[in-house]
Amino acid sequence: MPLPAAKPPDGATLFKQQCGTCHTTNTSDPVRQGPSLYQIAGRHAGKASGFKYSAGFASADFVWDDAHLDAWLADPQAVIPGAVMAYRQGKAETRALIIAYLKELN
Repeated sequence: MPLPAAKPPDGATLFKQQCGTCHTTNTSDPVRQGPSLYQIAGRHAGKASGFKYSAGFASADFVWDDAHLDAWLADPQAVIPGAVMAYRQGKAETRALIIAYLKELN
């Protein structure tokens, strides 16, 4: 019997696999290494309550939109020098799926 075709991962699965160790997607879980990403789209960078941001975020003056999220996931230190996030996602299609999932949380 042949195996069923593998389903490509969706944004929620990718988030859980690649981001879920450091970030939550709700406000009821305790803060992890990174802030909760619940309602991240449209939020001012560095402004999630209950999270102590790195010094680089003190001068961040933008709102998280598709372009900023995409650039951040590709290379956080290029967006905010001194950022402590080590994760980088080189695949644009993976970033797009994660961003689409994050936007669903609004």
